[in-house]
Amino acid sequence: MPTTESVRDDGVRMITVSRATAELELRRGEFALAVHLGIVRVDARQPGGRAGVHREEIDRLRSEDGFPEALQERVRTVGTADGARLLGISPVRFSRLARAGCVTPVAFYLNRYRAVVWLYLAQELGGVAARSPELMVGNSPPWMRSRLDAGTDCRARNWRSLRTERLLALTEDPWARAAVVGGALDPVQLAEVVDDPYERAYLGRVRPVPLFGQGGSAAGREAMAQLMLADEPDEILWRRVTLGMELDSARELRAAPRPGEERCPGAAGESGPSAEPAVPVGSVGQVRASGSEEASAERLEPGAQGDGTQGDGEQEGGEGGGAAGLLARFRLRRTPRRRSPRRTASGPGKPFATGARTRHSFHHADQGSHR
Repeated sequence: MPTTESVRDDGVRMITVSRATAELELRRGEFALAVHLGIVRVDARQPGGRAGVHREEIDRLRSEDGFPEALQERVRTVGTADGARLLGISPVRFSRLARAGCVTPVAFYLNRYRAVVWLYLAQELGGVAARSPELMVGNSPPWMRSRLDAGTDCRARNWRSLRTERLLALTEDPWARAAVVGGALDPVQLAEVVDDPYERAYLGRVRPVPLFGQGGSAAGREAMAQLMLADEPDEILWRRVTLGMELDSARELRAAPRPGEERCPGAAGESGPSAEPAVPVGSVGQVRASGSEEASAERLEPGAQGDGTQGDGEQEGGEGGGAAGLLARFRLRRTPRRRSPRRTASGPGKPFATGARTRHSFHHADQGSHR
């Protein structure tokens, strides 16, 4: 069915996301990545709740030199094999650089073995080689060797930080910003910081959602949900502190609605599934990448941890930079402070397991992907 243009009441011409993708000669995953990186600006406040793109934005991108090859190159992703060829190093060395946090993945997909294959921006890899040529040749520096010997794998954490940072940059509504930060906490941690159930429900409603809907396979969506959760104590603490500050700003603007109350005017994210100005990058089969998939897959270490180097900048300062009382307010606890009526409704002696963290069974791999 052909997609038609939509015209806003103020006379500004808008076109749908699907038509914008076709006119920019991008694939769905490439368009999602372009929005995520801020290359394409999307208006999520169209009447009817559907996201749209200004006609002027499409004309601007199409008028740039080298279109469409130049635009496609800006969102081209590569796996380990092709990334290593771009840098002139071996795939083993590239994998070590990625695990140590020297390069940050921007997307992932699941291969036939349900292994997570990380993808990297081709243009950014050239910048890494220019900034740190000493990492491309010779022995690895001591800090990298010690980090890798300890089983550190920064890929998931750095991808999570980059994605959260971009979503916050593209999100203006304070409640939606709080929802983005809260998305990195499991239900138990979230309930400890946001003890009001109406506020938690409101965060779920205003959380940004993909432009193209919840596409991909069930395994891909499950992998996305698990990879989005902070899994190290220092990262969890930082997310809790950040969420508390975002909540304070949101509460000053407006209170979360209660049952029977009208929705707050201007609340972002409640108009429909396409209200998010940026989309989650990482769904299965959404991003074009070069290279070939290899049969072997490497497993992400269960106890792996990243220190935030190269791409996890917002983690820095999680140990300090605030009053002791603020950190104590969001201190980590192994068990919830209180039990809600729902937790005890099943009767005494029956364990409550809802929201408990489980270790994911997905294997992680660095290999390149199919086109």
